[in-house]
Amino acid sequence: MSPSAEIDAIIAKLSDWRGAALQRLRHLIRDADPAITEEIKWRKPSNPDGVPTWSRDGIICTGEAYKDKVKLTFAAGASLPDPAGVFNASLDAGTRRALDIREGDQVDAEAFSAIVRAAVAFNQTRMAGK
Repeated sequence: MSPSAEIDAIIAKLSDWRGAALQRLRHLIRDADPAITEEIKWRKPSNPDGVPTWSRDGIICTGEAYKDKVKLTFAAGASLPDPAGVFNASLDAGTRRALDIREGDQVDAEAFSAIVRAAVAFNQTRMAGK
């Protein structure tokens, strides 16, 4: 099964608001940069499905569903501009930043897409320096 099909299956298992939220964010990620690839990482016995991951020249973000939220964690979030205040979790982390979405939360699509594009640009700049 392709990584995209595996992510489809993960989302399908979330038959409540979390599945709809993760699907919407997935569309925003893919629309922000169609060259982003989907992967599944970190399979383990406690999470055999693994973690949906979006990458381009390095990890952009991961998406996970918890009982009370959907969490999008940006690998280099601390290095990204966030003038709209999209990030609301892991704000003290040295490298990453996250967006926690709870039932009923609305995500500013334009600001979220700008974060995704900034993450791609950050990864590409980092890759060019190697």
